[in-house]
Amino acid sequence: TSEVSIAHMKSPDGWVEPGQSPEFNEYTVVLKGKLKITTKNEEYIVSEGQAIMTGKNEWVQYSTPYEGGAEYVAICLPAFSPNLVNRDDPNYY
Repeated sequence: TSEVSIAHMKSPDGWVEPGQSPEFNEYTVVLKGKLKITTKNEEYIVSEGQAIMTGKNEWVQYSTPYEGGAEYVAICLPAFSPNLVNRDDPNYY
């Protein structure tokens, strides 16, 4: 629904998502591996069994630079939408 989205994600080692400033809160729970989350002010390493929340309109970048990548669940409130994610220009990277 437009209220919430729940996604089971798998990312390989070496994966980097473009930075974004989404118009939703995102709750991320790591099931396996490690996920690196970078904001403008900090860098977080979220390991298996841990979770993190990134806030609405906060610039964030997700990556898995570690061997084995990561498997995680992403919950977005309101729901994820390409019109709300506000990804950085891919030519920037």
